[in-house]
Amino acid sequence: MQGALPLIRDLVLVGGGHSHALLLRMWGMNPLPGVRLTLMNPGPTAPYSGMLPGHIAGHYRLEQLDIDLVRLARFAGARFVPAPVFGIDLQRKLVRAQGWPEIRYDVVSIDVGITTSLPDLPGFVAHAVAAKPLDRFVAAWEDWLARLTSGTVAPQINIIGAGVAGVELALAMQHRVAARGVRPEITLLDAAEALGAVAPGTRTRLRAMLTRRGIGLIEHCALREVTAEGVVLDDGRLIPSSFVLGAAGARPHDWIGRLGLDSHEGYICVDEHLRSTSDPAVFASGDCAHLGFAPRPKAGVYAVRAAPILFANLRAELAGTRPRRFRPQKDYLKLISLGGKSALADKGGRSLSLPGLWLWKDRIDRRFMDKFRALPAMAEPALPSPRARGIEAVLGDTPLCGGCGAKLAGASLKFALDRLPPPLRADVLTRPGDDAAVLRIGGETQVLTTDHLRAFTEDPVTFARIAAVHALGDIWAMGASPQAALAQIILPRMAEQMQAATLREILDTATEVFRAEGADLVGGHTSIGAELTLGFTLTGLAAAAPITLGGARPGDVLLLTKPIGSGTILAGEMQGKARGADVLAALAAMRRPQGDAAAVLTGARAMTDVTGFGLAGHLMAICDASGTGAELELDAIPFYDGAEALAAGGIRSTLYPANRAVAARMTLPEGPRADLLFDPQTAGGLLAAVAPETAEDRLERLRALGFAAARIGRIVDGPPFVTIL
Repeated sequence: MQGALPLIRDLVLVGGGHSHALLLRMWGMNPLPGVRLTLMNPGPTAPYSGMLPGHIAGHYRLEQLDIDLVRLARFAGARFVPAPVFGIDLQRKLVRAQGWPEIRYDVVSIDVGITTSLPDLPGFVAHAVAAKPLDRFVAAWEDWLARLTSGTVAPQINIIGAGVAGVELALAMQHRVAARGVRPEITLLDAAEALGAVAPGTRTRLRAMLTRRGIGLIEHCALREVTAEGVVLDDGRLIPSSFVLGAAGARPHDWIGRLGLDSHEGYICVDEHLRSTSDPAVFASGDCAHLGFAPRPKAGVYAVRAAPILFANLRAELAGTRPRRFRPQKDYLKLISLGGKSALADKGGRSLSLPGLWLWKDRIDRRFMDKFRALPAMAEPALPSPRARGIEAVLGDTPLCGGCGAKLAGASLKFALDRLPPPLRADVLTRPGDDAAVLRIGGETQVLTTDHLRAFTEDPVTFARIAAVHALGDIWAMGASPQAALAQIILPRMAEQMQAATLREILDTATEVFRAEGADLVGGHTSIGAELTLGFTLTGLAAAAPITLGGARPGDVLLLTKPIGSGTILAGEMQGKARGADVLAALAAMRRPQGDAAAVLTGARAMTDVTGFGLAGHLMAICDASGTGAELELDAIPFYDGAEALAAGGIRSTLYPANRAVAARMTLPEGPRADLLFDPQTAGGLLAAVAPETAEDRLERLRALGFAAARIGRIVDGPPFVTIL
């Protein structure tokens, strides 16, 4: 996962604002060797504010204005932490995020934007939504439109704030609702004069546009509260509404003001190098920063223009070179959307309205977003010459997967295991090939297993959690209770303090997973190597005879506890072709322990966890051991979101070709869904053959626990062969 040079310093980016998004793109094209880069953001995407009114009006799909931060992080070689930050310890240099261990830094950059939430206005939090952060507003808007279509809400909208943003959104909302054949009632509310920050000509034109569109405007009004019925003014009037939007009172996030940095009205004060004026290890950009050396209004254009300077100065700080000065322009061209595909220009006190302005704005916005969609292909290092013949065939034309490709091909493994002699000891109850070894110790039955993975993500916390769940799968599949674990950790070369922090993240996370399942992490072994790898050796105790592969009977129902397709998702992510939202959803499912699912499946006739050999390979192992055949219902099998589309596009994990060898003993239709049967899984679901009379009850209980479990087929009489229905 890392280059040959050791990692020396940690750079943490807090927030996925426009400056950081552009910085990630630049970093991927020109990384600074020896720096570990981390991006922390609550979700996988960041909406581009310039296209927001167009989306609200219905001109753009949501994915057209979403910057995929997960994909950008992969391109930049950065670890992505999907968690909201709530604080930074400036003395200990630690970033604190919800549900995540503390993240160390040498240098931190903050680009989290602002909020237009009005928490001091009674009822706002319960009955309104802020225009910023944009993602929450967009989700609330789409939900309201769905309810409007179903007839469960009235077409009444109140917008608090009649500046350019509020007016632009009012026109966009009016256009979107009117296009559905509904006449909306929209009212703009402002404590001051509307549109006070634009040129007089622009103000006149926009006011006239509001009148023509039937949008109400109430100025110089104080607000008393927001209720479920609408907004109550200070004079007692109720302005009825089923959707209340806050587009005024832009302010920094509360946690920013608690950092202890020099600030102006809660915004981080930065110098001309975009560095905090009170802490040289902290940088800030975008709307959360105050340019004390050249104050400017909050606008995305300044974040975009600051990105190259921020990139250069973060590198300068980490490398010990001279920084560059940021010189923001004094004014900028405002292209204001008017709801339909028309726009108004405002700059330097002048206003202009021309038929082609919206098309011009559209081209500018699309060109900006293309920077993040058409990421440049970075050339791979050239192979040495001369070299051994045939090395290209072994390397292949795609990168080696981590979790999905850490396992040997089934045929190679079977070839080696079949040549091992049977156990000599009477207390060794199984031979190699089962999910775990079964040992008799006194009057107890103990199971023993080990598993090891190459890192498939740059984040040690996510990797450690998934690796622990992956290793536990063999214990659960045998019907045992986890007992104790030993860790085997190989860390890449890095500075001692980074090494200690990474090891702490891994061990703390693994301990949390094992303890929640009733096991203790009791030791292990660490070493330094070329890349991060992690494995666990686990013991478990079985109160009854362990569940093996060989107990399935004709008529048994096949239950699967998790979707399949994680190998394809991981391979797609490595190649920059998977959607970030799909990647995070798959990783979240992979992190999910299955001890509670194993308890529901107690007494299964046969069980295994679906891992490196894919669903088809692991099902065939049950058939081979049980001397039975099986039928699979392809349409009943759950797949991870995005996996089928990636498979249709030819994305394959490293182990896929070898896994497909089992197809010779299957009836196999064509298509991506069938291809995913051979997709290797990491921390995959439990596959159980259960008595038919218990199947429905078990399935209901699994789903009640939150598993995407499914009844996918049955065991049939006959030779080991799988029929796809």
